[in-house]
Amino acid sequence: MRVPEADRRIIALALPALGALAAEPLYVLVDTGIVGHLGVAPLAALALAGTVLSTVTTLCNFLEYGAAPKVGRLFAVGEHAAAAHLGRQAVLLASALGVILAALTAALAHPLLSVLGGHGHVGRLAELYIRIAAIGLPFALIAVASQGYFRGIARLTMPLLVLIGGNVLNAGLEVWFVYGLHWGIAGSAWGTVVAQAAMAATFIALVGRGDRDAPLIDRRVLRSLARTSGEILIRTGALYAAFLIAGAVLARTGAASLAAHQIVFQLWGMLALVLDAIAIAAQVLVSHQLALRDTATARALATRALGWSLGVGVACGLVFLALGSVLPHAFTDSPRVLNRVHAVWLIFAAMQPLNALVFALDGILLGAGDTRYLALAMVPCSLLAFAPLAIASLLAGWGIVGVWLAIVALVGARLLFNGARFLGDGWTTSS
Repeated sequence: MRVPEADRRIIALALPALGALAAEPLYVLVDTGIVGHLGVAPLAALALAGTVLSTVTTLCNFLEYGAAPKVGRLFAVGEHAAAAHLGRQAVLLASALGVILAALTAALAHPLLSVLGGHGHVGRLAELYIRIAAIGLPFALIAVASQGYFRGIARLTMPLLVLIGGNVLNAGLEVWFVYGLHWGIAGSAWGTVVAQAAMAATFIALVGRGDRDAPLIDRRVLRSLARTSGEILIRTGALYAAFLIAGAVLARTGAASLAAHQIVFQLWGMLALVLDAIAIAAQVLVSHQLALRDTATARALATRALGWSLGVGVACGLVFLALGSVLPHAFTDSPRVLNRVHAVWLIFAAMQPLNALVFALDGILLGAGDTRYLALAMVPCSLLAFAPLAIASLLAGWGIVGVWLAIVALVGARLLFNGARFLGDGWTTSS
């Protein structure tokens, strides 16, 4: 395949994917801006409740990443009806899981918030928000699974439009409920629930009703989705556990180190949106080419996606390096916090090319359906490469520098494992 054609295909998928990925942070930003004007306690409550709810939805991204390559393989070989049927089964799985998680989240709201330090007035407000917002979890997971279907059929603009509409509706409803009806933080939660329900209804209508001959509940397809989803959950859970350990270590190191980590980690998250968009493009393209048994084109597109991701990583690393004396001041004026940020800034900037390659390799292997390998590889990366260094940094007093070196070790181990897999041929026959 000619390079310009490969680049065009990657960009055509990555740009709408980036827009869809950016929708979630914008959602949270709108909530924060509206609730923030209610006072300190409601804003603190939103932060606690948001931590619980975002953890649930993040861990359920297997609904999206598990469905996309399966749908993509069917769609690529012309089995459009089967692809749509699989998409509907993914939505059904998301609905059932969402109902269960909504009940558990509402029931466990108080103990979960207690673990996070939510007590008194702030804790009561956070509990109120969670109990209302939990109603929207089935709708949120339907949207997640539906995006996986649209990724599979390479129509990434459609979910972007639905998410934009949901964001606009959410903003309008929250202003009305919070300030017009004076519902306070409960109004913010209800606005989100209604907007999520509207998005879920739209996605269900777009995925379609399906053939009359197709079973409403297809146990074979659901078992396949559940297996793949479980493997992705292990991968995501192990990665998330590493980041939780990092936060826990720095919470015991000191407030300045924890605050500095928050600044650097949020900048990492911002870059992750761009890198994940390229990874999604790679996932879609690889799943389609492997379904067509065109291994050479799949590898060529994957290699080109790696090049794009590496280029973005290098560019961002250089930008962060150049802005090291300026950018952190946009987040804090505290000399102690700035000191800790500057202590890890070079590490943070220098690791971005490695991080970029890891993101792209993740997308490639997910597109190949190589989820079992990703699950098995992530556990040693987290437990053997990251955890010992993170714990040692606490015991030896290495502080935030030790924790970020542990994160570099985690990224390096993932690059080693996933890179070795990509260089071989196993991933091309794993689906």
